[in-house]
Amino acid sequence: MHPILKLVAQRLALGLLLLLAVSLLIFLGTEALPGDVAQAILGQSATPEALANMREALGLNQPAYVRYFQWLGGILTGDFGTALTNGQDIGQAIGQRLGNTLFLAACAAAISVPLAILLGLLAARYNGRWPDKVISGLTLSTISLPEFVAAYFVIFLLTQVFPIFQPVAMVFPGMSFWERLNAVALPVIVLVLVVLAHMMRMTRAAILNVMQSAYIETAELKGLSPMRVIWQHAFPNAIAPIVSVVVLNLAYLVVGVVVVEVVFGYNALGQYLVDHVAKRDLPVVQAVGLIFAAVYIGLNILADVIAIIANPRLRHPK
Repeated sequence: MHPILKLVAQRLALGLLLLLAVSLLIFLGTEALPGDVAQAILGQSATPEALANMREALGLNQPAYVRYFQWLGGILTGDFGTALTNGQDIGQAIGQRLGNTLFLAACAAAISVPLAILLGLLAARYNGRWPDKVISGLTLSTISLPEFVAAYFVIFLLTQVFPIFQPVAMVFPGMSFWERLNAVALPVIVLVLVVLAHMMRMTRAAILNVMQSAYIETAELKGLSPMRVIWQHAFPNAIAPIVSVVVLNLAYLVVGVVVVEVVFGYNALGQYLVDHVAKRDLPVVQAVGLIFAAVYIGLNILADVIAIIANPRLRHPK
């Protein structure tokens, strides 16, 4: 078997094992939460008989390992179960909100990834000079702010000082593409500010590391302009670490937007999770947590695979 295929197969197998372990941790973690689901549904005035009947109806009187394998079997067949609080199909509810989360993440990625690479190239080109210091200072200052602080600052600036956008990101079926873009403008700005510095700093560091190579000196001696040397010779050879950090930040844009979604009232997966954590709706919490884990593990595997493919020693084995 080709070395690349072998390594990719190993990463996929490890990813599946890790996802299985995470599913067990999610189930045990939700089971360890204090409180009684039946009591939360029926209220404090429920009789012991009513509570016992509700636990039996929900399957809570079965052993934990039986409920885990039943839940896992349902997940593998595409059945995420039913929400305890409203009886809604969890898979259908997640499908409606996952699209909103992916739309928000895609908008933020479309802006942050090219901008981070461009700023990283400029910072490497003017290393140690004022453009590098300005870019590094601004990006590091934005990443130092917690998400909710950055969100409230952006809300105040762009809804009060400059009343351009609405403070609540309301989306609903039937909206046009441009209406959805206008609705998610503020959370997209916050997410770009949060993830920009990581990608910019990694791009800058990777380019500067490659710039120490002998072939870069040869290209400079040929009379090529500094920016052309960076773009044509340094950047292609520094692509592996850059792509890895980009993919990891894309994973954050999907699974790490819970705070941003709650602040802006954005009807997506993170808001859905927070609402049902407050209601102690365990099937919803387990399903959303597993989806977040699967997305994060999958994108980490993708980053590993891209790094493997970008290694010429693996692409062309002797």
